[in-house]
Amino acid sequence: MKYDPSREKSPLPFSPFKSCTVPRPIGWLSSVSKDGIDNLAPYSQWQNLTFDPPMVMFAANQYPDGRRKDTVLNAEQTGWFVWNMATYDLREAVNISAMALPRKESEFDRAGITRRRADLCNVQMVAESPVHFECRYLSTHRFNGHSTVGTVDIVFAQVERIHINEDFINDEGKLDIRRIRPLARLGYYEYTSVTDIFEMRIPNATADEANGLEGAAV
Repeated sequence: MKYDPSREKSPLPFSPFKSCTVPRPIGWLSSVSKDGIDNLAPYSQWQNLTFDPPMVMFAANQYPDGRRKDTVLNAEQTGWFVWNMATYDLREAVNISAMALPRKESEFDRAGITRRRADLCNVQMVAESPVHFECRYLSTHRFNGHSTVGTVDIVFAQVERIHINEDFINDEGKLDIRRIRPLARLGYYEYTSVTDIFEMRIPNATADEANGLEGAAV
């Protein structure tokens, strides 16, 4: 089976595109509006870009009526947002925070989670999340789609502070991913969480290459 997604409808009853690039990390992003309303929303098109300095991006499609997402507007207007690691234990709160609430209502309150203010900016973090990145807004790259919802804002930011709950650091000084069980997005209405881990090391890698891949502090 093959088809041209820019010109043809999917021959399957559900488009397979989002179910091919999987699993995708979730950008559970908190921000604040200019008038002080705390916002929280999950984005499945989120990724790190580089590590020296650490930079990240997320992509936010418009609403059907053409409105841009609150997270994008808040980041542009205040200069900051926070990434909160989504986990299996927090899955219900993540799902509730995806609701399209009125702008004056905070997803923190609807999801029943605890606020904790970031250090460098006036943004609330999800206190129950094990890891947070305080992200300083850099720029937005906007692409027009074939439809209103196809138009997308891609936001770039630099990570200025990293918070880690030490209860989730193992004896080797690494994140205990099996305990954290990070949540990831599949396609359709499907999610997964990380429970199985295996290690592979590149044959004949130099010491510098190995340290870079493992993230060793040198």
